[in-house]
Amino acid sequence: MSLLQIFHKALPQPMFLLAVLSGALLMSSNNMATAASGQMEEAEPDKGVHGGRLLLQGNFSIELAIFEQGVPPEYRAWASLDGVQIAPQDWHLEVELKRLGNHIDHFNFSLFEDYLLGDGVVEEPHSFDVSVSASHKGVSYAFEFESYEGRVQIESSLAAAVGVRAEIAGAGVIRQTVHLYGKISPDPQQVSHITARYPGLIKSVKPALGDAVIAGEVIATVEANDSLQTYEIKAPISGIVVDSHANPGEFAGAEPLLTVANYRDVWADLNIFPGDAQRVRPGQQVEITMGELTAISRIRYLNPGEGDSPHVIARVPLSNPELIWTPGLLVDADVTVASFDLPLIIDNRALQSFRDWQVVFIQVGDTYEIRPLELGRSDNRYSEVLSGLNVGDLYVVENSYLLKADAEKSGASHDH
Repeated sequence: MSLLQIFHKALPQPMFLLAVLSGALLMSSNNMATAASGQMEEAEPDKGVHGGRLLLQGNFSIELAIFEQGVPPEYRAWASLDGVQIAPQDWHLEVELKRLGNHIDHFNFSLFEDYLLGDGVVEEPHSFDVSVSASHKGVSYAFEFESYEGRVQIESSLAAAVGVRAEIAGAGVIRQTVHLYGKISPDPQQVSHITARYPGLIKSVKPALGDAVIAGEVIATVEANDSLQTYEIKAPISGIVVDSHANPGEFAGAEPLLTVANYRDVWADLNIFPGDAQRVRPGQQVEITMGELTAISRIRYLNPGEGDSPHVIARVPLSNPELIWTPGLLVDADVTVASFDLPLIIDNRALQSFRDWQVVFIQVGDTYEIRPLELGRSDNRYSEVLSGLNVGDLYVVENSYLLKADAEKSGASHDH
């Protein structure tokens, strides 16, 4: 029996989930320490006078810094031999960054003032395996170190146990919506108020209140006053008896005896406020909700409000074969007033805050890492990605907050 099965049998469900979660985070932290070998050791690397990381090999040293005060992040480097600074024109430097997913960034360096300057922007996140190649007077030097930020590891079985689930990033549609309120109404053409053709004595009434009837079915008989002959009254439509004022022995006059309604097709009547009236049009798609109930339809037509009301009523037909949308229900509605087909969108559930960014976690095997995003248009489900993520990337949609907690707990800092 597996460890998870033992926990499951021994603990109530909420405690089991908590135990799995705690174990997952603990093991992911341990894995992180193993996979990011030396991360704890390099949490406080030796620093140079310019605040950069010191790399030492014999009597040769390099101070390599990512400078980002007032400029996009850039590499700056200084070198010393026996503690004496080397003139920047007298030594050569190249840096290679291997990011999660095997993407490589290569930097050549050139003279700038009293240091060597890298030839590109060090894109966020600053999380990579660093390879440094340097030379001075014919002698070559090589350094390697890990500099991770916002990176965690969780075994796939544990990720599945705590509900961490990823999707492939790709194209999609962003919809701009207007939120409206309204209620369900019966279709007037499917409500029949049944009266006697001739006044007389009601002899029989077959359906009771709430009974279903079929069009053409005899629902009552009446003895006419003038001829004393009994005639039948048939249901003009199929539906349910929703109102009854007929009992045998009573008089049938001009008042309705029964009301039959067919609620298999109903309407959602939505109130449009004046500020939204110019944006809402017939034909637009509408999502109707009431609690857990959801239905998709389109606006059939617009009606002016009753009396002096400033509202306009949007009438939306709803198919209701299971009779779940009963007249009188109060509903919410989101009307799509504009839509955009975009090359790259993400599920809003994936978004987390990390430092001063909005990020998602990408997944490569059992490793997860933040990707700071520049976002564009959004709706209540998806957001457009302008930069920071690529089509085809696997990103975490569900329970990414667990990864954020683990990344923050593991001390993944913005330290270079």
